[in-house]
Amino acid sequence: MAKQDRAIRTRQTILSAAAKVFEKHGYQAATITEILAEAGVTKGALYFHFQSKEELAQGVLGEQDQRLTVSDRACKTQEIVDIIMLHAHRLQTDPMVRAGVRLSLDQQAHDLDRSGPFLNWGEVMTGLLEKAQAQGELLPHILPRETSDVLVGSFAGVQAMSQALSNYQDLALRVCSLLRHLLPNVVLASVLASVDLSPTRGVTVFTELAEDLDSEVGVPVG
Repeated sequence: MAKQDRAIRTRQTILSAAAKVFEKHGYQAATITEILAEAGVTKGALYFHFQSKEELAQGVLGEQDQRLTVSDRACKTQEIVDIIMLHAHRLQTDPMVRAGVRLSLDQQAHDLDRSGPFLNWGEVMTGLLEKAQAQGELLPHILPRETSDVLVGSFAGVQAMSQALSNYQDLALRVCSLLRHLLPNVVLASVLASVDLSPTRGVTVFTELAEDLDSEVGVPVG
């Protein structure tokens, strides 16, 4: 078990180092040599876990997918908002998420399959929109998959804009503006009236998840 734990920690160390290098330089300019130096591991250790720079990038992209879950909400519209706002908060605070977004939007990464995060976001949003529709939260004309594509594409654009203009410092405000413009065309006004669209919603959800995790492992919060 100790050996397995070490392997897991080593893999995470390598991924964290790769995330820093990819975020700083982009996919094309990043090198295995620099990732090795950042990670402080041997070449053999790196290649035990990842066979190439592309596999490292896919590992970083995949880490994004582990961070799309929030607690189940009775109101699925709120759950959609919470996932989006949580991701916005993590972009401001989590180097792994920032690196994953940098890679997914990196148009110079010609030999890297960048479709995974978009497809995964699309599936998550479509599933929640279908549940919201089944609960009568959506306007009658809504097609969940089509609306999901609009949400994911718009969110990606807002992320790119925020990164260019403020290094994500204004992302929460920009995402709130996006949702305030889009959701009235998707969700019934009576439902939307009770949805929390405040810029601090991502911090609230993140804190809730951290407290849930601490209670699961028996670590006191605070």
